[in-house]
Amino acid sequence: MSKTRFIAGGCSFTYGSELSDDDKGKKHSEHSWAYELYKHSRATGDYVCVAKPGSGNSGIARRVFNAVANIKEVEGVVVMWSFNSRYDWAMPRHRELEDTRWVTISPWDTSMSSDERHQALAGSEGQQEVWKQRADLMVETGVKPFAEAIYRYGANAYHETYQSWKSIIWLQNILEKKKIPFMFTLADNSLFYKEMEHLKDQDPFMKALHDEIDFTKWFSFGERMMGFNQWATLNDYEKGTTHPLDKAHKDATMLMLPTFKKLIGGVE
Repeated sequence: MSKTRFIAGGCSFTYGSELSDDDKGKKHSEHSWAYELYKHSRATGDYVCVAKPGSGNSGIARRVFNAVANIKEVEGVVVMWSFNSRYDWAMPRHRELEDTRWVTISPWDTSMSSDERHQALAGSEGQQEVWKQRADLMVETGVKPFAEAIYRYGANAYHETYQSWKSIIWLQNILEKKKIPFMFTLADNSLFYKEMEHLKDQDPFMKALHDEIDFTKWFSFGERMMGFNQWATLNDYEKGTTHPLDKAHKDATMLMLPTFKKLIGGVE
């Protein structure tokens, strides 16, 4: 067991991709909303970022669970949930996969070769390099054909929403059982917005699942569970290739702070 920690989970929007201290994805940013909240917290332990660029929601839940299962005392957990359309999958073992087994696949892994993607993506040289390395990994590990099959034959909004809501409830219940204070929020509207929200009105099973989510432990950037990315776009914050930059993270922190203090605690 490790000593006290403050844990942040999510995807690139939590990791801090494209922020001013981004070193081609080699280390999490200290300008991200999550790290800013950590600085405002009463935490006496270290900041542990288990966010990973490209993560889907089942992968986010898995990494946060793995962290809290191996840390003796956790002072707080913040999670920014990601896009519905990403799948966390246990593959045949390969040295290049996460823990030699896990991979997150997304629609980005299906439509273009690594060279085409590299050329198509705008933005910084570092960000393009990260995407190219990711695309090459999909080919090297044999994941790309699998991803193509998933998105061609199996992926659909109903299953993706089910998997995401189930992951949220699973982690929520674990944190509550362990009496770990936490706050959830969204990177993107897709979890609850528009047609995804309608699923609970059309399907008794999805309604029952939706009702298990404790929304008193959430921060929303606007009406109907607006995500960080949409909030930044709506308010004309500067973005890199796909991510809000430093000013958006700093201002988002100040918006989150009252909810964060209520749920986890923080310095005045």
